[in-house]
Amino acid sequence: MAYTLEYFQKSADFLKERAGFVPEIAVVLGSCLGPFAQALENPVSVDYADIPHFLLSTVESHAGKLIFGSAGGKKVVCMSGRFHSYEGYRFEQLVIPIRVLKLLGVRAAVLTNAAGAVNPAYRPGDVMVIADHIKLNGDSPLRGPNVDAFGPRFFDTSRMYTPELRRLALQCARDSALRVHEGVYMFFPGPQFETPAEIRAARLLGADAVGMSTVTEALTAAHCGLPLLALSVMTNMAAGVLDRPLSGSEVDETASRVAGDFSDYLKKVLSLI
Repeated sequence: MAYTLEYFQKSADFLKERAGFVPEIAVVLGSCLGPFAQALENPVSVDYADIPHFLLSTVESHAGKLIFGSAGGKKVVCMSGRFHSYEGYRFEQLVIPIRVLKLLGVRAAVLTNAAGAVNPAYRPGDVMVIADHIKLNGDSPLRGPNVDAFGPRFFDTSRMYTPELRRLALQCARDSALRVHEGVYMFFPGPQFETPAEIRAARLLGADAVGMSTVTEALTAAHCGLPLLALSVMTNMAAGVLDRPLSGSEVDETASRVAGDFSDYLKKVLSLI
């Protein structure tokens, strides 16, 4: 498949007709964080399956819809459900959502995810503003022919997680019911949880949290010069931090428990971007 500008433009043109307005901010929602999308004002919902050249979400806790609406006084487009390499997608395919959102006219992106806490000072229910990430496995989503219309072949990632937006998110945390930290996210491809030995290695490398998403989207945003904020909800302590097995149900339960407070926090952040 040739991922040309025209390939992504077809998706964007379809969505422009359905939305009726140009969104200012794109929000990508992680596992069980969908309640934020349900609170959007004047929503217009589009199933991923109806969007030309788009991908399909296969994770049960992801709704698989693109929702246009308002939140925090901003016009937003919200991905209720994202895509992962463990679903069988090639890394090159994972550029599709962010590039389409860029062509829709968004001026910033906010990524959210459910993550495992590596830092022992964190606890389930906390939020981490991602300051940087570690990715040592898997291809780059920018592998293959470069599309110059989006960005250069070789691009800088030192400010990928926009410092100004990170500071804004930390300021908003002062009045939040959530405990909010700033730290480093490490990508693992999944779908299995990481081993205790991998978590010990992650801690030695400087990671504060681990997860199976977000990094491909962040790299795509950096390539096309899109300001970016990324927020991780700590849904569990990572493998080996506590002497008990991990389960997907624990992730879902914690994310559901904090979804209301997280939605309020996210809405406040959006209002100030």
